[in-house]
Amino acid sequence: MVKVIDIVSKFEELAPKWIAEDGDPIGLQVGDLNQDVHKMMITLDVRPETVQEAVDNHVDFIFAHHPAMFRPVQPFDLSVPQNQMYAELIKHNITVYGAHTNLDNAIGGMNDWLAQVFDLQDTEPLLPVKEEKMYKLAVFTQSNTADTMRHALNAAGAGNLKNYYDCSFSLTGTSRFVPQDDAHSYVGDKDKMVEMVQEKIEVFFPERIKDKVIKTMYENHPQEDFIYDLYQIKGLGQKFGMGRVGNLPEEMTVKEFAEKCKQSFDIPGTRVITKDLNAKVKKIALLGGSGARFYPNAIQKNADLYLTGDISYHVGHDILASGLNAVDAGHYIESICKPNLTRIFKKWNKSEKWDIDIYTSTINTNPYQFI
Repeated sequence: MVKVIDIVSKFEELAPKWIAEDGDPIGLQVGDLNQDVHKMMITLDVRPETVQEAVDNHVDFIFAHHPAMFRPVQPFDLSVPQNQMYAELIKHNITVYGAHTNLDNAIGGMNDWLAQVFDLQDTEPLLPVKEEKMYKLAVFTQSNTADTMRHALNAAGAGNLKNYYDCSFSLTGTSRFVPQDDAHSYVGDKDKMVEMVQEKIEVFFPERIKDKVIKTMYENHPQEDFIYDLYQIKGLGQKFGMGRVGNLPEEMTVKEFAEKCKQSFDIPGTRVITKDLNAKVKKIALLGGSGARFYPNAIQKNADLYLTGDISYHVGHDILASGLNAVDAGHYIESICKPNLTRIFKKWNKSEKWDIDIYTSTINTNPYQFI
């Protein structure tokens, strides 16, 4: 039987926790990571109506983009609908996991899905990138055991880089040592100089598997004491960043872009900030969610237009004065996560042989209505 932790661990290979913004309450929200999963539900928001939907559909695991709980509940007053929602989750043994800014920052995550709507070309992150820490291990071992060590390190995940796998480097040399009385030497006699051919194996790997790689090295080394080097390297780590900047296939006007937002995200309207609705735009910056404060980054990237949500009145004036065009399509455009996450989890359901039901919430949780 698959457990919540099995599903979460697979997801965090795509969107690891360390790429989330500081202070973002991602991860387990309510429940037990060791709970068995028969049916999971994918949703944008965890609200009383979506929890009731989960109960009605016999769901035992909710996977949401927005965390259910941004701040601790004090007091836990069950007359408050949101608090009663937490009680319902516990009552029906429903575990909730939230993937927020780690999904926003992920490669192939929220902001890439938004960029794909407009077929943006040559995209890059809008905000400064976070680089995954990488390490290089150099271990010395006997030449006749080098293949075993190398294969074991590769099997542990070391030596993988983009489209290249099982990468390593070897250098052969001579090592010398004198075994002492208490030594349990693999070769040689006590108190006599031993010379032997050794191979230095070098591999690189991300920080997230460092403990696994070191453990594998110890398990596969024939000597009781041996030498190895471990140090951090820069430039090889996968890079993650919030938002995207890219070019439209063809120029369009600000008004045409806003109309495309309405059509693509199935929303009744957008708020447009511009001095000229007929101004041509080509380079687009976007950031799903509440991205108003990041409009200076769009300007720094020389974007013609910035798409985001929750632009306040005074910030709107600042954007207008700056000469940047902007479209506030609302926070709810992030509901694009529901079909995309469903597709990803169904793929994993098959490849990982989870054999669980995957249900996508059908409830529109947009709190706004246009009249």
